[in-house]
Amino acid sequence: MTWELADTTRFNAQFGPFLIKVEDGIARVRMTPQHVHSNLSGAVHGGALLGFADMALFAAARGFGVIEAGTAVTLDLSSQFIGRAETGRPIEARVELLRETGRLLFLRGLIVQPGADGEEMVMSFAATIRKPGAR
Repeated sequence: MTWELADTTRFNAQFGPFLIKVEDGIARVRMTPQHVHSNLSGAVHGGALLGFADMALFAAARGFGVIEAGTAVTLDLSSQFIGRAETGRPIEARVELLRETGRLLFLRGLIVQPGADGEEMVMSFAATIRKPGAR
């Protein structure tokens, strides 16, 4: 499945398109960071990684079928930077839904960058999303 915003003037559009695959309870959300996502040392900027993690949460929740397009919001997002990611090579967020309540989703994930010598762990994260309310 591919997720890409139609309105390219939005912040989220700077990260897409996303490729999404769900299997065995894990949503795999992939993007390829470009120069615009880099810091002064040429690696992917931490802010870009945080932005990607946040958007991967929503892509994963849609992939799990627990939210649709709407007004869901991130209530909290904690992260731990583990390693460096390079631009021009895909990165992948692996997101797991830990629990769903009537209004909340509890998720965790890991961003990795696959390479010729295996995978480099880049960032771990955990978050709570408030699902859209009834209209």
